[in-house]
Amino acid sequence: MITSTANSQVKQVNALAKKAKLRKETGLFLAEGPKMFEEAPKEWIEKVYVSESFLKNHESVVSGYRYETVSGEVMKYMADTQTPQGILALVRQPSWKMEDLIRRKQTGPALVIVLETLQDPGNLGTIIRAGEGAGVTGVVMNRETADIFSPKVIRSTMGAVYRVPFIYTDDLKETVNSMKREGIRFYAAHLRGKSDYDEGNYAADSAFMIGNEAKGLSEEAADLADCCIKIPMLGKVESLNAAVAASVLMFEAARQRRRR
Repeated sequence: MITSTANSQVKQVNALAKKAKLRKETGLFLAEGPKMFEEAPKEWIEKVYVSESFLKNHESVVSGYRYETVSGEVMKYMADTQTPQGILALVRQPSWKMEDLIRRKQTGPALVIVLETLQDPGNLGTIIRAGEGAGVTGVVMNRETADIFSPKVIRSTMGAVYRVPFIYTDDLKETVNSMKREGIRFYAAHLRGKSDYDEGNYAADSAFMIGNEAKGLSEEAADLADCCIKIPMLGKVESLNAAVAASVLMFEAARQRRRR
């Protein structure tokens, strides 16, 4: 059993929770808690760490895995949460391709979310989670978007990160144009939108573009869209939280597809 926070494994786990650069270099991320551990594809799991108290009551959970027992103090040091649940795993980062995001034969028409410079980890995780619920086929992000493998994003996805394909792109314009050549129609959530979001037809291959929390979509990104749409607002509110706006759009597409 590991009882010292000076242990090299413990230091690596602690650093993975804090440093995006190390996550990128190692190709690993942390999955904390029983739910995130149990939903992770078994072949993605590199190693498991469990507290002594967790193992005592839930040994069957880690049966068949390579795991290390640690003291409660060490678990708290490694974990990103204030009150660790006693288990965390090092998980290999998945590698998706564009084909995975726009697959049609298995799921019907593509439904893609494109995120430009989204900064809040909670928003990103919520969009991934809501996206799975709405049936999105993939998520595209520019490099300035928050790290999807940060512990807060991973927790916010509630397991959806294991099932929703996603990619980062160095050239958002080229990626969008390549998807348009595949027949995907792009809708930008933008204050200059002339059409209300529920007037569009999203039954065919579609993509929604969501911008930065404070600034929204850049003009360059909005110009790539086939259509700018808006969510009509009552009261004095001008716009919605990015994750809420994305959810409204995704579930409108889901509603239309169910009806058709």
